Amino acid sequence: MIYLKTDEEIEQLREANLVVARTLAEVAKHVAPGVTTQKLNQVADDYIRSQDCVPGFLGLYGFPASVCISVNENVVHGIPSNYALEEGDIVSVDCGAVTKAGFNGDSTYTFCVGEVSDEVKALLRTTKESLYVGIEKAVPGNRIGDIGNAIQLYCEKRGYSVVRELCGHGVGHKLHEDPEVPNYGRRGTGALIRNGMCIAIEPMINMGSKNIVTERDGWTCRTRDRKPSAHFEHSIAIHHGKPDILSSFDYIADVLGDRFI
Repeated sequence: MIYLKTDEEIEQLREANLVVARTLAEVAKHVAPGVTTQKLNQVADDYIRSQDCVPGFLGLYGFPASVCISVNENVVHGIPSNYALEEGDIVSVDCGAVTKAGFNGDSTYTFCVGEVSDEVKALLRTTKESLYVGIEKAVPGNRIGDIGNAIQLYCEKRGYSVVRELCGHGVGHKLHEDPEVPNYGRRGTGALIRNGMCIAIEPMINMGSKNIVTERDGWTCRTRDRKPSAHFEHSIAIHHGKPDILSSFDYIADVLGDRFI
């Protein structure tokens, strides 16, 4: 069942998502060669709790960390570890926070570690651009399939592939609500988009094949061909007839300056 949110609930969701946005900016300050992904997890955990929130992912379905951190060919759900980032890596940080009122924020950004190849930067740019292409289709009267179709066409025309097994979702008092929001599909299909709908749109785009596998840890999803994958995510509300982005990359841009993708 899709739960439509009131104006007040949308503002509560915005509050949660801005905590996530600022958390990702704190993480951005620490992304560098030699830093472990566990260190990034601790930075995120500390900041979320300093904002009178709790990490949305910790313990969810049994996940053992506060954020999902996925490096290079890892698509999503990477578990923070003692892996030390290396020059040229890319690292996606998927972050959730829950306010005292019980509202969830959810957003993801893929960072460059030091100097990254132009080929990989192009993948990141295309993935991030496709997020906004999808958001543009999130208007009343369209359908969920219009979002995925727009993302798919944008990325495939540029030579990339779209992960099929993973998708975006509704967001609210639960992190994962209806509807599912795939990053591919046919126009005019899926749930009708209506004012009050709140969804997380999150393209997961691969440089090579769309095929993925799950590692032995039961969580980490990686590309089968081990080519890089990028992931960007915003939570949005369909509000007053248009998409309203509740999360933000502006705080990250302030930290990264001319290194912002």
